[in-house]
Amino acid sequence: MSTAPPDTGHSRTAPVAAPVAAPWRADPYTEALRKGHGPLFLRRGDGWLLPLDVERWCARADAADLSALRRCEGSVLDIGCGPGRLVAGAAAEGHRVLGVDVSQAAVEHTLRLGGSALLRSVFDALPGEGRWGTALLMDGNVGIGGDPAALLTRVAQLLAPGGLLIAEAAPMDVDERVEVHVDDGRGTPGEVFPWARLGAPALLRHARPLGWSPADQWTASGRSFLALRRARRT
Repeated sequence: MSTAPPDTGHSRTAPVAAPVAAPWRADPYTEALRKGHGPLFLRRGDGWLLPLDVERWCARADAADLSALRRCEGSVLDIGCGPGRLVAGAAAEGHRVLGVDVSQAAVEHTLRLGGSALLRSVFDALPGEGRWGTALLMDGNVGIGGDPAALLTRVAQLLAPGGLLIAEAAPMDVDERVEVHVDDGRGTPGEVFPWARLGAPALLRHARPLGWSPADQWTASGRSFLALRRARRT
């Protein structure tokens, strides 16, 4: 088992400027996490809705989650950790793990599970930059910031040379940047923010020019996952 990066709060490299303000402090999201269930959606300006699986997020890691967690290497950084099921699951697999999320409710839920989590954006200064063994972008979190290249560049800064990114892609071939807000289906919207949806082919198209190499690709329980290897030299 790898030693976790020390919680120094100091960066070895300059963080990428955050492309967005933190959107997940939106009240509908906070309320859904506190209740442990939805309904909850991402809503585009044209009215299109993407259901968010709050019940699964608040449950224990399932078989599909475990298929990803068992591929983790060394210390694990869960980006957009939500209520902490993957933080708990990675710890149960023997990893040192830290979750980061911009939602106070998510961080509090993770801490109640006994996990470690910080109230921060991935674009903020984080502990152990350049030394994490694995980064997780699950549950659609490849969409954070609405700029896949910026996010992939930032994750590369956080990982050790040769480190692993495990990402969950959309189950269809999609590549879009949109403006959305969190909606509870009862007319209570959160703030508008940019988001991206990427299927596996699109994620690979964005990743390869930035020095990422595909290490694995699989599906489990109808969900699509990729493992990408950070270049040993940048």
